[in-house]
Amino acid sequence: MAPRQSVLPLTYRAFFLIIEPISALVGAFYAHFRQDEYLAMTTHASSPVPLGTSIVLSQLANLYLLFALNEALVLRSTGDLRVWKTVLFVLLVADFGHLYSVSGLGSWVYWDVTRWNAIDFGNVLFVYLGASMRIAFLAGVGLGTPTTKSKKAA
Repeated sequence: MAPRQSVLPLTYRAFFLIIEPISALVGAFYAHFRQDEYLAMTTHASSPVPLGTSIVLSQLANLYLLFALNEALVLRSTGDLRVWKTVLFVLLVADFGHLYSVSGLGSWVYWDVTRWNAIDFGNVLFVYLGASMRIAFLAGVGLGTPTTKSKKAA
């Protein structure tokens, strides 16, 4: 039996299929092609990028590319809620890892927007938004209620 296809709300489709993948591509661009700027904004300190760090940043860029393609193409290929929920759950786990990765800057990075630079908005605020969207989706917010069967049975 083919998976049940569903029409998902525009808010979810726009965010998960367009906005977030584009954001990840921007991150990939900066991590690979603008490494000095990316590293300086991430660490809040300016220094030359050593070869080893450059390699790691290019690997990070590749992971951002994977993230963008995985989200945009896998989710675009199906309306099956099980697939969407599985992919979004995995990305939610990654959101928490991403937030943890900046903890070395200090607790201020999670709440003090007056100290944030452009990359902090991406590393924290945008991740908060993405995680919130994923939690809402996984909780079924805006997806309708699966109570049709129980109402018919009553």
